[in-house]
Amino acid sequence: MKNSETGRRGEDVALAWLQAHGFRLLDRNWRSSHKELDLVVESAARVHIVEVKTMTAPLQIRPYEKVDAVKQGRLVAAANHYIAARQVRKEVQFDVVSVVFDGERTEVEYIPEAFYPIWKR
Repeated sequence: MKNSETGRRGEDVALAWLQAHGFRLLDRNWRSSHKELDLVVESAARVHIVEVKTMTAPLQIRPYEKVDAVKQGRLVAAANHYIAARQVRKEVQFDVVSVVFDGERTEVEYIPEAFYPIWKR
């Protein structure tokens, strides 16, 4: 399976998991120029910017470990554009969903508040 197919399948799994746990989809693969947000979902109190990382076993690292400081900076920049474009009024939180495909088994790990952004003013 190609990386893009694996990623898309991982997003499908992550979205289904989030919806099963009460989140409501606001946007998927939202783009602003070269910036992208995988999933934007809403809970009662917050808007969640969700980065989905998908890998196929065997693993050297966990998928969420790929959300490093550079990726976090890109997500914050994209979120700034999203907040302005959508006029978001709720508190915003950054979450990560790791999806691992291991043969017939699929593992989903939800990391709420995976990082706290440094907002640029």
